Amino acid sequence: MEHALDIALTVNGTQVSRRVPARQNLVDFLRDELGLTGAHVGCEHGVCGACTVRVDGDIVRGCLMLAVQANGCRVETIEGLSDSKELAKLQEAFHERNALQCGFCTPGMLMAAQDLLKTNPKASRDEIRLYISGNYCRCTGYQAIVDAIEEVIHGPR
Repeated sequence: MEHALDIALTVNGTQVSRRVPARQNLVDFLRDELGLTGAHVGCEHGVCGACTVRVDGDIVRGCLMLAVQANGCRVETIEGLSDSKELAKLQEAFHERNALQCGFCTPGMLMAAQDLLKTNPKASRDEIRLYISGNYCRCTGYQAIVDAIEEVIHGPR
């Protein structure tokens, strides 16, 4: 039997305590234990960005972080940021610009875009492209995604 540890963390503002396998990654914990399925499991190597969540204010790849590493941390998922309306402008712009198709990359893309708005609120189009380059999208070609983020930053063209 695999070694298990007790953890306590805050997820989307709610205190959570669980006993988890020592090797369970954070995205699997969020999906399987808490039913928060917005962060997706894609590559499981930290490359695609589908598993992006926020831990203590910083975005991380949920597939590369163990659940036990989040012990004592504040974790925010796409569900929490959507419920708090923090992503409302981005979500509206993504919808209006048709910046999503299959939707698999969308939660991670929104998390990255929101982080960009926090860290570089006047980002240029090239800076937007660079910032989201760690999030793969196989459907849109990125143009509409960049347009949507640019619209939130600089207003409609």
